[in-house]
Amino acid sequence: MRILSPFKPFSVSFPMTRVASTSTSSQVAQLHGRSPFVRALCVLSIGAISAIAFTTGCAQSHSLFGSSRLFNQASSRALHSAGMDTASTTVPSIVVYVTVPNREAGRKLSDSIVKERLAACVNIVPGVESVYWWEGKVQADSEELLIIKTRESLLPALTEHVKANHEYDLPEVIAMPITGGNTKYLEWIKNSTKDA
Repeated sequence: MRILSPFKPFSVSFPMTRVASTSTSSQVAQLHGRSPFVRALCVLSIGAISAIAFTTGCAQSHSLFGSSRLFNQASSRALHSAGMDTASTTVPSIVVYVTVPNREAGRKLSDSIVKERLAACVNIVPGVESVYWWEGKVQADSEELLIIKTRESLLPALTEHVKANHEYDLPEVIAMPITGGNTKYLEWIKNSTKDA
């Protein structure tokens, strides 16, 4: 399976069916002129839609993508581990986002996560401004963001650990799959975390 780099211009062509409109084809054609970040998000969105379609079976009868080789069933089965080494040297891995109120809380939570081997690494990103709906109105706070790299199988234990050790009543814990990368780094994630 060929992985498209979000940093190089690319073009995507889909066989258009009666479901697709002219505006859809022009939107797809406009991907080429977008920033690398926007193109990457578009590619990830297309992959997620494809995975949902194949999982639910609706892709067989209502496919926007037709018989495109990019979105066949083999691709959907490999979607989660696309670009990852299929040997036993790596495990399915994820990136988890958790926001914290300040540096001290972030460092304390990060230390406990890594000490318990629930993650291989936690990045603490300062200066995050969060705008959110809470208690019936729009709120805004300065926060810090924890970017946690771990095994997919550890997500339930990590979630419980965050809930038990976080200052918030409702802490953010959201996860995204790592679909590829430096195999040696992915091996390090596996070797630095406990078995689930």
